[in-house]
Amino acid sequence: MTSTLTRRNFLGGALAAGLASRTRAQEKPWNFLFILIDDMGWTDLSCYGSTFYRTPNIDRLAAEGMRFTNAYAACPVCSPTRASILTGKYPARLHVTDWIPGMVPPGMRMHEPEWTKYLPPEETTIPELLKPRGYASASVGKWHLGSADHYPEKNGFDLNVAGTEAPSPTTYFSPYHIATIADGPPGEYLTDRITDEALRFLKSTGNKPYFLYMAEFAVHMPIQAKAEITKTYVARIRPGQSQSNPTYASMIDSVDQSVGRLLEHADDRTVVIFASDNGGVIKGIHITSNEPLRGEKGTLYEGGIRVPTIVKWPGVTKPGSVCDVPIISADFYPTIAEIAGLPLPVGGVDGRSLVPLLRGTGQLEARSLYWHYPHYNLHQALEALLPSGAIRKGDFKLIEQYEDSSVELFNLHDDLGERYNLAKKMPEKADELRSDLAAWRKAVGAQMPTADPANYDPKKTVEWLKTRVHRNY
Repeated sequence: MTSTLTRRNFLGGALAAGLASRTRAQEKPWNFLFILIDDMGWTDLSCYGSTFYRTPNIDRLAAEGMRFTNAYAACPVCSPTRASILTGKYPARLHVTDWIPGMVPPGMRMHEPEWTKYLPPEETTIPELLKPRGYASASVGKWHLGSADHYPEKNGFDLNVAGTEAPSPTTYFSPYHIATIADGPPGEYLTDRITDEALRFLKSTGNKPYFLYMAEFAVHMPIQAKAEITKTYVARIRPGQSQSNPTYASMIDSVDQSVGRLLEHADDRTVVIFASDNGGVIKGIHITSNEPLRGEKGTLYEGGIRVPTIVKWPGVTKPGSVCDVPIISADFYPTIAEIAGLPLPVGGVDGRSLVPLLRGTGQLEARSLYWHYPHYNLHQALEALLPSGAIRKGDFKLIEQYEDSSVELFNLHDDLGERYNLAKKMPEKADELRSDLAAWRKAVGAQMPTADPANYDPKKTVEWLKTRVHRNY
């Protein structure tokens, strides 16, 4: 009697396993909609605390998915972060460490290394990873990862719409004069147009799974928006607001509308990832505010690298959940690979899969996050970025200046605004993080700037800065 029951249990279990296996095989593969905003600050959304900007569609995405409060861009400027997203590797390992093609101020103390000014073709990008499984892929919007020989279609994408080597559009109103997208009717708004193109791609995929890399040009300069929306934000300005630029607010509004239109097409088999490539821009014309964070785009302070990030994995992420685990843009690649059921490329990646966090079933193994910027960025930020690196380990963050090896140490749990340098009060902790940062640079083959004392001439730098203060890049 016992053996008969055992046999029945075995047969029942085998039958159930077989049915489950066939069900999984018959499931439609996951689609991936990756929405990357350009220069959007950590507090530029209602769901991240803004009381001036209106973002109902992105707020809804957060309400339906997981919102990350300690998410970081891999670099304080755009091209390296984009390369990191598409390859899962740190910019330092790729040697893509500045916005392309970069800009070298005269009269500096150090000479930048010979870095790579395109997405390395030997890297396996996300669309190349997914292609063997039959995925259709499109890059719509900003590319900024090399000239024509390195455009999206040379890096695994089936379709490239509006992507060039340019860091930004010359105008948001047609005629755009972008080589990879036809001009629209006079006055057509670029954010609306690329959304139209993205939806056209989605409708063309039929039953094929897809990866849409929707890289918005906005909210990058030039700060241009539709007048009718801008008027509504003029009426919202109140005394003492830290965010009060109505044109910039209108650009965010148009991005939110774009996201809403894309979400209408996203079914319950579509994983949606929303992120920014670096922190928000303040600059002399007060585009936005990153308060309570210190700094802005082009700095290694939190305002330059901490970004809004939301992930919705239907049926998996708990609606309205919030995760405070530190993550970085290199993590998206292994996350997509695991969700798609694909192995990582030979050699692996630097990022970690976020699947345990998204499922709510576990944590990431303890790790540090790193940044490496062997360049000068004087023309963008109010606080100039000199060749430097940074590490976040637990609650502590250290920034090291390569010119003189000076360091700043902050406890982000107690001092989110990075006001109190603890390096002298906690020298052992500072030495620990400095040593960890140096070991990481060696491990990834980071290129370092070299001293060039004969070139040092601050007068040349000052004169150059007068011509670059409001440069749009």
